[in-house]
Amino acid sequence: MTAIAPRKTPQSPDSPPAYAGLDRLFIGGRWVQGHSEHKITSVDPYHQAPIAEYQAASEQDIDEAYQTAKKAQIEWAKALPSERSQVMQRAAEIMNARQEEIVSWLIREAGSPRSKAMLEWQSAYALMQQVIAAPYQADSQILPSDLPGKESRVYRQPVGVVGVVSPWDFALHLANRSIAPALAVGNAVVQKTPSMTPISGGFILAKIYEEAGLPEGVFSVIAGKASEIGDAFIAHPIPRVITFTGSTKAGRHIGQLAMSSPLMKRVSLELGGSSPFVVLDDADLELAVNAAVFGKFLNAGQICMSINRFIIDQRVHDEFVDRFVDRVRQLKVGDPNDPDTAIGPIIDQAQLDSLMKHIQSAHQEGARQLLGGDPEGLVLPPHVFVGVTNQMTVAREELFGPVAPLIKVRDEAEALQVANSTEYGLSSAVFTRDEQRGLQFALQVEAGMTHINDQTVNDLPNAPFGGEKNSGIGRFGGSWAIEEFTTDHWITVQRTPRVYPF
Repeated sequence: MTAIAPRKTPQSPDSPPAYAGLDRLFIGGRWVQGHSEHKITSVDPYHQAPIAEYQAASEQDIDEAYQTAKKAQIEWAKALPSERSQVMQRAAEIMNARQEEIVSWLIREAGSPRSKAMLEWQSAYALMQQVIAAPYQADSQILPSDLPGKESRVYRQPVGVVGVVSPWDFALHLANRSIAPALAVGNAVVQKTPSMTPISGGFILAKIYEEAGLPEGVFSVIAGKASEIGDAFIAHPIPRVITFTGSTKAGRHIGQLAMSSPLMKRVSLELGGSSPFVVLDDADLELAVNAAVFGKFLNAGQICMSINRFIIDQRVHDEFVDRFVDRVRQLKVGDPNDPDTAIGPIIDQAQLDSLMKHIQSAHQEGARQLLGGDPEGLVLPPHVFVGVTNQMTVAREELFGPVAPLIKVRDEAEALQVANSTEYGLSSAVFTRDEQRGLQFALQVEAGMTHINDQTVNDLPNAPFGGEKNSGIGRFGGSWAIEEFTTDHWITVQRTPRVYPF
């Protein structure tokens, strides 16, 4: 078994080396150079040093990946459930054996602090264990029929070929949560890996499935800029389902493109969020503050379901703020390789520039800054603002960084109104000592997920992950993922002659 372990580079002495084969695309079971004239460079965001360079994919590469996937899928779908399950089992074993190597790549390529990288590996591994049983869960049905002599059947079948466009923030897990269940139920998959994390977000998975014995062509991974090949990847006539995790703007475009193609495609979209974290007047503040710090600053706030807005009842607002600021001030910021670091680098300069604009707008619109500081390289220290209203830019827009806007509200009714006054509806949280009160509040939140007395960053392999409103369409996880990647074929058998009215 070849190690996924890097060679050291002079630009970044303590970074993992480029694993042989991970500087190429994976198409039809072969590691190949892309045919675009452009290149993609994977960069260590903390040292700001290059890790690997790729010849990007062209439309020719996309077509080859999809064509080989279509051919390979036919036999893969015919494989016994036990055969597909065994491949998933071996992939899980490889992922477990490679834990430290995978974690090291997440730290180096995504700038993930070790605690976040371990959490991501655990999520990805739990998902792999979950999908081992998936080939047996895509079950068919016999339906009751009112017609004499007719048997009514519903066959659950794989959709065929799935196109996956995955993000960089939880690159390994958010790619594999589509790839693994889609493969397990008999589909072939072509993935466009994120340009900023092509290794940890795609090519490591290609190597894992290759070593696990997945047949050639069933899984391909390409790399390229969305502006160059994104539309061609979505509009290609072969994939029947497209899954995408990313911004709402990009998701809208993908949805429109998928529906307007000559053969309409299904889409599964997990998009932007503005997750509210609500603290009611009877909340356990110690519990709430501990959860708030984790849910906001994990991975420097670069997670789709990170807390985006803190909504705090006026009766506990000041005490919550004091405790929150004290805890945040103690967080270690800097080198993601240091096991004590809580907040590592922002992924790239463009994202840092966006955050600096949000910080500037918060000042201009009247918010008061309690914590902050200038960035060092791409590392931005945590920023905390009070006096924020839900109309301010820092509250309305998804932040994707270590910036915490705190909103004071009069009571529970206003807290609910503020929580729901957003175009997004991904994750949410509410803190109260009264579980029934929390449940009644949660049921009124316009979101796909609400957590009572916990923070917003939760993802279990057997639970439905997804959002409402402009946060997406569809659900990932468990039986919901199986539904996303299969289709129902209704077939009837008329066993006795049927009497027709004319």
